[in-house]
Amino acid sequence: MSDKARTLFDALDLDHDGSLTRTEVISALRSKGPTLAAQGVIPMWGVGDVDDSAALFDACDQNGDKLLSFEEFAAVVDRRFGW
Repeated sequence: MSDKARTLFDALDLDHDGSLTRTEVISALRSKGPTLAAQGVIPMWGVGDVDDSAALFDACDQNGDKLLSFEEFAAVVDRRFGW
C-alpha cells in the first residue's frame, strides 16, 4: 500500500480515530480536495463532487459496515489513482 494512500487517509480522517466515515470522506474531500490535489496527494481529476466522494466511499467499503479501515481504503485508491 502506497505512502500516498496513507497521506490521503490521514488527511480525510478528520477526527483522527483511524477510520473513515462517509461524512468524513465527503466533507474532507470537499474542503481539502483542491489543496490535496495541488500538493500532488491526489490527481486533480480525483477531486469531484459530493456524489463522486460518496461513490469513492462506497467502492472502498468492501464489508458494508459503513466504516473504512486504512486497508479497505488503500486497496481501492491505489488502483483508482494508479499508485
